[in-house]
Amino acid sequence: MTALNDIWVSRAETSAGIPAIRGIDLTAFPTPAEAGLVDALRADPAAWIDGLSLVAVDESDHPVGHALLTRCHIGTTPALCLAPCAVRPQRQRIGAGTAAIRCRPGRGEGAGRTPRGRPRASGLLPPVRVHPRLGARQSA
Repeated sequence: MTALNDIWVSRAETSAGIPAIRGIDLTAFPTPAEAGLVDALRADPAAWIDGLSLVAVDESDHPVGHALLTRCHIGTTPALCLAPCAVRPQRQRIGAGTAAIRCRPGRGEGAGRTPRGRPRASGLLPPVRVHPRLGARQSA
């Protein structure tokens, strides 16, 4: 078992890791809805951003955590949505999810982000109360 203070390796998904990501979503959630959502978003060029489906991998480079950023709009403002975020149950609460969420393989320019890489707006599902240690806060 990996300790919380171990350093996780995180990176963008690869095509070889897609089945593992589906497996993460199927084991982390009570229904297959989130796995289906990821499949649908991956097939939607209006939502999908190559390089922003992020994984935390174990010592064998096998994905154990997943965080997905996709294009969305808040009103007319382009934004990024962080959802779903999932970790295999046996690897939860030891930092794998945080590592996937904090991974920054690219700045996402032109995909709901400003030229300097800051989000114009962002959304987080589930609500912020689930991710307070990541700095999520309720907007005014």
